[in-house]
Amino acid sequence: MKRNSKTIKIALGAMLTALSIVLPQVFHLTGIPQVGAVFLPMHIPVLLAGFMLGPVYAPIIGAIAPVISHLLTNMPAAARLPFMVVELLVYGLASGLLYHTFRLKDRKFGAVTALALAMLLGRLAYGLALVIAAEFFGVEGGFMAAVTATISGVYGIVLQFITIPPIVFACKKGGFIK
Repeated sequence: MKRNSKTIKIALGAMLTALSIVLPQVFHLTGIPQVGAVFLPMHIPVLLAGFMLGPVYAPIIGAIAPVISHLLTNMPAAARLPFMVVELLVYGLASGLLYHTFRLKDRKFGAVTALALAMLLGRLAYGLALVIAAEFFGVEGGFMAAVTATISGVYGIVLQFITIPPIVFACKKGGFIK
């Protein structure tokens, strides 16, 4: 069986989707207030999906993971859910496109570059969605909400830079990323 077969990708996608639901629960066991908004644990498996599965499967995982998590655990909160769907969909799409389609996987620091750009694009999409929703519903402070979310998530951004590139490197070396 080929490593890049559709069956393997679907199984890996299911595993990463499950991890994006379980990992936030593990973080919530710490008892730290707002731990999800601080460490952004759901983002890690979605970004990894982009690197491991590419730009077709990863945005799907990014879109469905927060919805399934909300239905099972009531997290993220309903008010935050549509914005997380947009953000994680963009994370999956951008990391997959940058790493595979734009061939950053062939560069020495391609994973770090793709990760940084994907995170920037995802956060911009999140902020833009907040601003659009605020304008649509006549609520002030959409831009400040986006800035506050980015500032509160700085530890999560650092965590992503610490964890994702070594995992991508190991998967590439192990032949799981072609």
